[in-house]
Amino acid sequence: MMFLRYAVSVSIPKSRSYSHCVQHFIDDVDVISLFNRFVHKNPTPAAIEFGKILGSLDKAKHYPTVVSLSQKMELNRVTPDFATHNILMNSLCQLGHITFAFSVLAKILKRGYHPNVISFTTLIKGLCLKGDLYKALQFHDNLLAKGFHLDHVSYGTLINGLCKAGQTTAALQLMRRVDGKLVRPNVVMYNTIIDSMFKDNLVSDACDLYSEMVAKKISPDVFTYNALMSGFCIVGKLKEAIHLFNKMTLENISPNVITFNILVDAFCKEGKVKQGKNVLAMMIKKDIKLNIVTYSSLMYGYCLVNEVNKANDIFNIMFKRGVTVDVWSYNIMINGFCKIKMVDEALRLFKEMCCRKIVPDTTYNSLIDGLCKLGRISHALDLVDEMRYRGGRLKDAQKVFEELLVKGYNLNVYTYTSMIRGLCSKGLFDEALAMLSKMKDNSCIPSALTYEIIIYSLFDKDENDKAEKLLREMIARGLL
Repeated sequence: MMFLRYAVSVSIPKSRSYSHCVQHFIDDVDVISLFNRFVHKNPTPAAIEFGKILGSLDKAKHYPTVVSLSQKMELNRVTPDFATHNILMNSLCQLGHITFAFSVLAKILKRGYHPNVISFTTLIKGLCLKGDLYKALQFHDNLLAKGFHLDHVSYGTLINGLCKAGQTTAALQLMRRVDGKLVRPNVVMYNTIIDSMFKDNLVSDACDLYSEMVAKKISPDVFTYNALMSGFCIVGKLKEAIHLFNKMTLENISPNVITFNILVDAFCKEGKVKQGKNVLAMMIKKDIKLNIVTYSSLMYGYCLVNEVNKANDIFNIMFKRGVTVDVWSYNIMINGFCKIKMVDEALRLFKEMCCRKIVPDTTYNSLIDGLCKLGRISHALDLVDEMRYRGGRLKDAQKVFEELLVKGYNLNVYTYTSMIRGLCSKGLFDEALAMLSKMKDNSCIPSALTYEIIIYSLFDKDENDKAEKLLREMIARGLL
């Protein structure tokens, strides 16, 4: 994998240090080319110079390249220094290769180096990323038993991993366990747990934890306020969120784009677009760059109050300003157009979205519902078929299909057959037979193709009795 776009042949001046050359190459040319030149240089540069190259690649998230070049170092008998081992461990952990990362730890010990808190935190983070929280906690306990010490970053990593896995109580217990004995909890740990508590709808607990943090003279930061404001907005307590926003100003804590977006989104979701625009005006005044979340929240608000044309103006402004539009933005506009029965405009956006290779998600549901409400059933059924073909979205297609049946729409043989084909391709023969039965109950006559799809699939899976029964039924209907 190439780090930069091009490579240039440059001679290294003897009067300059290798460190200077590394920095020069990182800034201007291909670092991999420099690495290869270092490998063949005589005398070979110190291991630290190779480490700087790998460190730059690791920071740029070129993890496979770090692993590949590390192997090349070993093959060329360049022994990595301690820092380079840590860099390699991080890349392996980011790639999910935890076993290999632990083998690097073994190499560190074998070569006489002493692993440090960065080494241990890297491995803990790797286990958390992999979802092996039990192993991460076990590794932590083993380290403590052997007399090693961890720091705030280590415990912050563990707490974050637990919270992301929905284990907020366990995260709080861990913080309580280390408090005053191993490390003093910091604002990052509190922020992580407060945010997780709100997501678990534990509003009172989150507020109590915030009060505890302040009582311990741990100063809240912008991330603390963002977590609290977001949490209050989630549970519909917008007034409390506004109060916190004002409190930030009094405490000279500068709100960031996330802070403003929380308020814009909350106002717009309540249909208070004017207030949302006022917040947006504050952002512009403070020279905070609007992002896709800001624009999309405002679009949602306009669509909510049926001012879809204004939402569309915002949508077009995003393109003009070079903001990368995502599936959420398209869904807002497609939902908005369908809501005011401008389904053709919604379909145009849907096609544009697909041309941009943005994968639709709930987009289909809005379009199908909008088409059905206008009596354009055949178009709606075409979209059901497309759902099934595009990325194998069989469950979604099946759900929409069932909803159409419940609403009393008359579905044709082509649509039933398409659904049956999808079920058979997934080996869901009982569901396919149930669909065939439902088809007949709804007075839709199966075609020869409908039967053949199920029969061939059943024979292919040695379900011969069921296949033969359908074959006899097919003959009785005069389809063979």
